[in-house]
Parts: sequence; C-alpha cells; structure tokens
Amino acid sequence: MLRLRCVGRLRRAFRSPARSPHPSDALSRLGKGRVKSTISVAEASEARFDGVATWLFGTSALVAGMVSVGGITRLTRSGLSMTDWKPLGGLPPMTLAEWQAEFERYKQFPEFQQRSSMTLEEFKFIYYWEWGHRMLGRFIGLAFALPLGYFVARGRLPSGLGPRLGMLFAMGGTQGLVGWWMVKSGLEVDPKTHLKEIRVSPYRLATHLGMAFATYSLLFHTALDTYYKNNSGAAGTRAATKDAMAALVRAGPQALAAAKRLRWAMMGLGVATFVTAVSGGFVAGNDAGCAYNCFPKMTEDTWLPLEPLFEPSIQPWYRNFFENTPLVQLDHRVLAIGTAGLAIGTHAYAAMAKVATGEGQVALWKLLTPTARRAITATAAVATGQVLLGISTLLLYVPIGLAAAHQAGSLLVLSSSLWGLRSMQFAAVATGAQVSSLPGLLFGASSIGAGLALISSSPRKALEETH
Repeated sequence: MLRLRCVGRLRRAFRSPARSPHPSDALSRLGKGRVKSTISVAEASEARFDGVATWLFGTSALVAGMVSVGGITRLTRSGLSMTDWKPLGGLPPMTLAEWQAEFERYKQFPEFQQRSSMTLEEFKFIYYWEWGHRMLGRFIGLAFALPLGYFVARGRLPSGLGPRLGMLFAMGGTQGLVGWWMVKSGLEVDPKTHLKEIRVSPYRLATHLGMAFATYSLLFHTALDTYYKNNSGAAGTRAATKDAMAALVRAGPQALAAAKRLRWAMMGLGVATFVTAVSGGFVAGNDAGCAYNCFPKMTEDTWLPLEPLFEPSIQPWYRNFFENTPLVQLDHRVLAIGTAGLAIGTHAYAAMAKVATGEGQVALWKLLTPTARRAITATAAVATGQVLLGISTLLLYVPIGLAAAHQAGSLLVLSSSLWGLRSMQFAAVATGAQVSSLPGLLFGASSIGAGLALISSSPRKALEETH
C-alpha cells in the first residue's frame, strides 16, 4: 500500500499539464503572488509577536493578584504563621502530627505570646493564607520564566526587549527575599517592649509593597509597549497615532506645548499614585487605619488630631512621618486627595483646553488619539472611585473586604495612569522629547526602597516604645 501511494505521488509530480500556460498568465500570477507574499510576510511579522503581549498582560494580572493576596494575608494577621523560608517552597503539613509540630514551632515566636488562646484550626487558617501567598509567588516565577524561554528559543521576542525582561526576572526574585526580610522583622521582635499587637516593621512592609508596585509598573508598561508596537491587533491604533502626531505637528507650537504638558501630567500622576501606595504601606504597618475614623475631619470636632503630629519621643524627628500614627494617616489622606485631584484636573485640562493654530482655536481634546482620550477619562474615574473606597474603608473601621478592594484599587489607578502615559507617547515623539522615562522612575522607586531599608536598620527604640 505504501509503495502504491509513493508511485501515485511521483506520477502526479511529473504529470504534463493539460495545456501550456500563456506567458501573460504566468506574469499575472507572479505579480499577484508577489503582492500576496508581501502582505503575508508583513502580517506574519506582526502576528508572531502577538503571544508575547498576551503573556505579559497575563503575568501582570498574576502580579496584581499576588499583591491583593498579600494584602489579605496581612489583614488576616497571617504573615507570621510560617516561621521559616525555603526558596523552592514545599507542601503544607499533611497529617495531624505534622500540623501539631508546625503549631508548636509557631508557639516559640513572639506573636503567639499575644495570641495564646489560638486553636489549631485557627492556626491552619492563617497558615494556609501565608503558604498560598508564597506559593503563588513561585507560580508567577514559573509563569514568567517558562514562556520567556520558549519565546527566546523560537526567536519571537521583539528587538530590544531582552534586557527589560531580564530586569523583571531579577526584580521578581528579589521580591521573595525582601518578603522574608520583612517577615523576619516580626519574628525577631521582643514582646516585652511591645504594648500592642506584634507586627512586622512598617519600613520593611512599605519596601516590600513598593517593590511589588515597581515590578508591576515595569511589567504592565512593557506589556503595553509590546502590544502597541508589535501586536497585529493594534495596527489601527498605530495608524491613528501617526495621524494624530501629524495633526499635532501641523497645529503648531502651542498645540505641541499643550500635549507635552499633558504627558508630563500623566507621568506625574503615575509617580503620585506610587508614592500614595507606599504611604498606604506605612498606614498598614502602623495600623493607622484603625485610628481617626472620621472624614473629612480627623476627629468629630477638629480637622487635625489632638495628639502631636511630631512626637518628641520619636527621634530623629523625620521618623514621625513613618511611625507616628496621626502624621502617617494625615500624610496618606493628603496624598490620596492630591492624587485624585491631579487625575481630575488632568482630565479637565485635556477636555477643556484650547490651543491657537493657524486655523484658529482648536480643542486639545480633538488632537488626542481615541486611546489617549479613553485612558485619561478612565484614570480620572478610577482615581475618584479609589478615594471614595478609601473613605468608606476608614469610616467602617477597615473591614477586610473593603481594605483588600482599596489596595487592589491602587493598582487600578496605577494601571490607568500608565496606560495614559503610554497613549501620550505620540506627543513625546512629535516634540522630540524622550519617549519613555519609566526606567528612570523605577530607579527612583528603588532608591526610595533602599532609603527606607537604611532607616529601618537604625535603632527602633522609639517605635517599640510607642507600639
């Protein structure tokens, strides 16, 4: 049977055509083939990068979920339930004897001395939250590394993307180390010096949260960049961006200056969102959300708390910004309202500004791409919603569900501001400015984290006395 099939294929391969084709037919087919070949090559060149953008967006969603799970782990007081750290992780206790051994190990650390009524079932609950949080981090590492290896092996990474992905892989690995460094600060506390509940260092908590936000920012920005530059589904957006850039140049210097200001505003909004989120880490680390549960005043009768904003016992004085509960909460209030105000003001400027052109006054809004208009509007909406969610969390004494949603909301504001910044890139190209300053911003974020780490390494006597 195999022999007959092979003979049949050979006969068909060498069979003479029924008629000789006319030269013009051959040329016509050749011309059509070249056109089709050119189109198919261009489409294939774009389509081969489509999976990269999808992978990066998916990994961004996993990191956002990881941050949310971390917030719930903190809110349920589960973070100190695992008293050791294994880089590769492992299974949770499986038998009653293993659970009892793990529980006995937990009892040797300071937190249990303030929660001595805890039962084994209650310990299992907090243990599973912390174990799940850690294992999710390891899963994200695999979800990032395995597809990366596949895309590299198949030559499907866009040019120049490798170094940024390498940086992201390093940031993800470092985040695990920082998380354990944070947990150790709660395991090594002397309970005799703490009058309130044992918790991790607010400096290390804010550093851990800040690094998570920095990693997410770079990852999501890279996903956006890859999608808009290389994805076949974004061809229409690229064409609209070119048209908008040409229209902006034709509009003249006032239009270019206005677009440049708008882009800087979006960049400033991203920075403000990041700083506000880090200040939220200090609110969480000091349990400052459980105090002054009034709004807009901090007490029922006064705009500012009755306690001193700068406690003399906390030295040096600048540590009050990170350790003194009244000032920590006031900082977060001011930053949150300021960030929302900037988002709303940016949208108002984009929607209402007029620029002078050779053809008269033109609305700046009409010179923006549809994507930029959607991103700026979305940022203003989610920033407003985030402030309302924060106020509700404060007034209701930090219920776990609302508090977790509030932390997730900060990622939503950051995402929309990054989307807006990326959508305004055409303004940077039109004005000849630097296209992306995000790596510089992330370097600044890392510097902030290093500074917080140095502050936290100094004596914590004042913090221990007040907590």
